[in-house]
Amino acid sequence: MSDTSSTAAFIEVGHYQLYKAGQGAGGDTFLSRKNENDGRVITVLSDGLGSGIKAGVLSALTATMALNFISSDIPIQRAAEIIMETLPVCKQRGISYATFTLVDIKPNSIVKIMEYDNPAFVLVRQETLVEPIKNFTVIERKNKKTAPAKKALVYYSDYKARPGDRLVFFSDGVTQAGMGTKQFPLGWGASRTQEFVLDLIKENRDISARDLAKKIVIKAQQFDCYLAKDDITCGVIYFRKPRDLLIMTGPPVNPEKDPEMVRVFVGFNGKKIVSGGTTTNIISRGTGKKVKILFKNLDPKIPPMSEMEGADLVTEGIITLGRVAEILEQGSRIAAGSFAEKDRENGAGKIVELLLDSDRINFIVGTRINDSHQDPNMPVELEIRRNIVKRIESLLVEHYLKEVHIRYI
Repeated sequence: MSDTSSTAAFIEVGHYQLYKAGQGAGGDTFLSRKNENDGRVITVLSDGLGSGIKAGVLSALTATMALNFISSDIPIQRAAEIIMETLPVCKQRGISYATFTLVDIKPNSIVKIMEYDNPAFVLVRQETLVEPIKNFTVIERKNKKTAPAKKALVYYSDYKARPGDRLVFFSDGVTQAGMGTKQFPLGWGASRTQEFVLDLIKENRDISARDLAKKIVIKAQQFDCYLAKDDITCGVIYFRKPRDLLIMTGPPVNPEKDPEMVRVFVGFNGKKIVSGGTTTNIISRGTGKKVKILFKNLDPKIPPMSEMEGADLVTEGIITLGRVAEILEQGSRIAAGSFAEKDRENGAGKIVELLLDSDRINFIVGTRINDSHQDPNMPVELEIRRNIVKRIESLLVEHYLKEVHIRYI
């Protein structure tokens, strides 16, 4: 299990996205990766020209190339040159079919940013806007097969991140929101967007990256009269103290280890989830705390939640965790954190909320076989607990950049 006493800064990456009204596919792509070999966190937001599937393909190509080039230690300027050579140019408008913002964060908190035709990023430090020095280079396209000759201006900046820093970047669906309306004939604009970001942080100093990104996107949609005129995407990177979460599920293989499970629960410094009836009974019996089943907002598919002093959430086990894995998988295909709203009122949705708001997640998994899960009449997709936890771990690490530790007991 991780050392929860550590105060090292954690890099939280979150984003939120809405498609252009009437479109079934988005033209913006947001990708993040944490390199296992060197610990770097690399994030890309690309905006395809227009909207829909064609724009989405081009932005996905751009974001994927940028992510792979930087992960492979290709110098950031050379990566930009290759991308610009590859991207076609719209013959009518003379502009590239995709723009991008690339953020490369090293373990020593050195942040490098490359921007091409996206709105300028916003850096907030101690509730104040900070403007790092930006350098630029002019890249001249030479590949006539992909595009006519054209010069492109790419900006570069780097700085040393500090605990509490927030880096906010977005597609032009944010800054151009409300364009043509009486309130904002030229769009919401960069300066008003910056002011809104500052106000949100001042109102809630601990707001998560995911929630900040969502509030910015929803505000932009509001200026479009709730019918987005373009794809609206916002990414936020937040350097802060790690948030720890403990999830206990399943009874220990040997009942003699029940007291150990209780000791871990009582001594954990962070938020706590107990998932499973038998597990809940063990903790309740060991701590002397009573359990109360909640019958409000019952879900026909997910068993009801419970309350117990000392636990932030108490749920049923295998069915609820299976649904958690499904929600995380759906979110990874759409937008991290943008899972179905309807799942928030049941145990699975609540677990997902806590998972996404946490950074270091510790599972204590009991390995005693529960005879009820061997019933042939149970749903085929009902995997055993251990496999579900491993599936959740994989999703959290690969798609949500979480640090996960599993201990079997």
